[in-house]
Amino acid sequence: MKKILFILLAFLAVSCSKEKFAELNEDVKNPTNVPGETLFSNAEKNMSDQIASTNVNRNNFKLWAQYWTETTYTDESNYDIFNRRVPDNAFRTFYRDVLMDMKRSSELISANTPVGEDGLKVQKNKLAIIDIVMVYTYDRLETMFGNIPYTQALDVDNVLPAYDDALTVHKDLMARIDADIAALVDGADSFGSADLIYNGDVAAWKMFANSLKLKMAIEIADVDSESAAVKAAAEAAAPNVFASSDDDAVLDYMGATPNTNPLYVDLTLSGRHDFVPANTIVDIMNGLNDPRRDAYFDLIDGQTEYVGGDYGYSSAYDNYSHIDAYIMQTPTLGNPLLTYSEVQFYLAEANERGFNVGGSAEDHYNEAITSSMAGWGIPQADIDTYLAQPEVAYSTANGTWQEKIGTQAWIAFYTRGYLGWTEWRRLDFPIFNLPPAITSYDEIPVRYTFPNGEQTLNGANYTTAAAAIGGDLLTTKLYWDKH
Repeated sequence: MKKILFILLAFLAVSCSKEKFAELNEDVKNPTNVPGETLFSNAEKNMSDQIASTNVNRNNFKLWAQYWTETTYTDESNYDIFNRRVPDNAFRTFYRDVLMDMKRSSELISANTPVGEDGLKVQKNKLAIIDIVMVYTYDRLETMFGNIPYTQALDVDNVLPAYDDALTVHKDLMARIDADIAALVDGADSFGSADLIYNGDVAAWKMFANSLKLKMAIEIADVDSESAAVKAAAEAAAPNVFASSDDDAVLDYMGATPNTNPLYVDLTLSGRHDFVPANTIVDIMNGLNDPRRDAYFDLIDGQTEYVGGDYGYSSAYDNYSHIDAYIMQTPTLGNPLLTYSEVQFYLAEANERGFNVGGSAEDHYNEAITSSMAGWGIPQADIDTYLAQPEVAYSTANGTWQEKIGTQAWIAFYTRGYLGWTEWRRLDFPIFNLPPAITSYDEIPVRYTFPNGEQTLNGANYTTAAAAIGGDLLTTKLYWDKH
C-alpha cells in the first residue's frame, strides 16, 4: 500500500500543471479536493527528505557533524552556509512543505464528520498523530535556530510573524506531546497505508510520542530552571518508550525516483564524488577497533586501514576511504527519524542525571551500542568484544559520563548528521577538528543563522529575535547549550 501511495504522489507531481500547483499554494485556507490523508503523506515524505538529504543546498549536517568532508569544494566543511542560502532552504521546507501541509491535513480531517463512534476514534487518532509529527518538526527548528515563529506561524493572513522564545516553544511542545499521548485511542485505526512511517499503527505512534517526550526532556536537561519538570517528564515517559529496534521510526523509500532515498540521488545518481569520510570519525573508530567501520566505510585499492580525509581540506576522492557503497547505492535505504538505540542513550544519560528511569547508565549504554551495531549487521561476538575493551567499557572508558555517552552516541548516529551535531553541542564530545577557515574551537557553529530572507522581508521581527538570543551568529549558543 505504501508503494501505491508513492506512485500516486509521483503521478500527481507529473500530471498536474504548474498552474494547478500555484492554485493550491495560493488558497491554503480552502484547499481543493486534495484529501487530508494525502497531505499528511506528502508532509511525512517532505520531512524525511529534508532530514536525509546531503545536498549542500539544503542540508550540510553530515559535514558539520564531521562524519564526512568534501573532496573539491570545501565551503560547507568550512561553515559557509550563506552562498547557498542553506538556512533559507531548510526553514522554507520545514514550514511550507511540512508544517503547513500538516496544518492543512488537520483542518481537512477535522472538517469531516466522522461516522459513528469508531469513526470518531479514527479521527482523533489522525489528529493526534499529525500533531506529534508537527511537534517533532518544530523541535528540530527550535534546536536548529533558537527563537522561531510559532504562535503566529502558519497563518496565511500574517506573512510577518513574530519569533517566540525558544524555551517557551519547547515547553509548549512538551505539553502538546502530553495531550497527544492522552488523545490517542488504543485499538482504533488511523491513517493506514497513508502513514509512511508506521502504517497507521497507533500503538507505535504512542511509543514514538513517549520516546520523543524523553528526547525533548533530555534536550533541556541542563537548563536549571527546568530541572524538576525535566526529571518528571523523563520519568513519566521512560516506561512507555521504544522496547526494541523493531519500534524504530523509519521512513522506507522505493526503488525509483522521485521516491528514492535522497542519499541515493545525491551520491549516486548525481555521478559526483563530492564526499569522503572525515578523519574525525575514521580516526576515532580506528582507535576503538570499531567493527562498524566495515559498514560505514569502504577501503580503496591498496588500503589496509581506513583513512579519512582531513576535515575541511580538499581531500582527493581516490586517496581516501569511501562512504560505504550500501549507503550510497541503495535507493530503498530507510531514513531513521527516532530509534531504540537513540532512546537507550537518553536513558543512560537520564540515569547519570539521577532520574528514576530504570536500569543503570551502563546497562542502557551497552544496549544502545548493541542495538546500533546489530542494525548494521555486526555479529554478537564482535559486539561483545567491542564492549569489553577498556576504552569502551563503561566502567573503564576515559572521561566523564558526557564523554563516554557523547562519543558513543555520536558514532552510532552516523548518517544522521543533525542528530550527531546536536549531541556534540549538548555533551561537547567527541573533540572535533578545526577546518582551515577557523582558528579556534569556539568558532565551530552551534546553530543556524536565521534565513537571509527574514532579514529583508521580516526585518523588525528578525531584529528583535536576533537581539533576544544574543546575536544572529553561527557561534551564539542556544539556551540549552550550557558547556
